[in-house]
Parts: sequence; structure tokens; C-alpha cells
Amino acid sequence: MATEEGVVIKIDSSGTALVKTIRSSACESCSSQGTCHAMGGEEMEVEVINTVDANVDDTVVISFRTSSLLKASFLIHIFPIICMIIGALIGQEIAPRFNYNPSTSSAFFGFLFLIISFLFIKSKGNKMAESKEYKPEIIRVIRAG
Repeated sequence: MATEEGVVIKIDSSGTALVKTIRSSACESCSSQGTCHAMGGEEMEVEVINTVDANVDDTVVISFRTSSLLKASFLIHIFPIICMIIGALIGQEIAPRFNYNPSTSSAFFGFLFLIISFLFIKSKGNKMAESKEYKPEIIRVIRAG
């Protein structure tokens, strides 16, 4: 599990809290980027599940499931490359059947599959952001505010 420390700045009635943290390298692949709000520089705000009933001004530890980070990283970084390669190979194979230039067909289908992968990632990312599995949560209070 990846963990970060932060300070609770707002409590929501829906069981979530807004926590101010320092941006780290774990943020790059997090599926909750849509619920994070950069404040300029290294500070950021992230919406987390408040499982320990933390209060405003409490210093807390928030946790991100490592498996969720790995899934999101794969989806963001590796999946588009795989789709582009598959598209290029398909373009290469079908070009002779339609008397197209294999390089042009390969490039066209490669970029087409890349664009399709981005649309899929956007759709899947929205669903992942709604799932509790991909949301960070407060696991303990370090100091009460």
C-alpha cells in the first residue's frame, strides 16, 4: 500500500474528506487524479474516504492500494502502446488486400487504435474514479487538530 500524510481541510457529509498533501511520484499513475486538485507547486488537495472519522485540521495518513495503482499505471502507460502496435500490425496485414501502401496503412491504423485506446481509457477512468477500490482512504489519525 502506498501512503501519504496530509491535513484534513474539509469534511463532507457523504463520508469523504478533503485532505491537503504534498504531491509525490505516486500521483503520476493514480486513478484518482480526477478528484485531486493541484494548488500550485507541490501542494494538492485530494478527496478521500474518511473511514476513521477524522476531523478538520487532523494530520492523517491516507492510503492508496498498490494493486489499484498498478492497474491504473498499466491502463495509462502500457495499454495505448499495445493498441497502437496491434493497429499497426493490422494495417500492415490488410494493406496488400486493398492495394494500399503498407506503411501508410500501418501508420493510419496504428494512430486509429491509439485514439480508440484513449477513448477507452477516458471511459474506463471515469468508472474507476467512481469505484471505492480506486479511491484513497484515511487509515489513521496521526495528530488531532
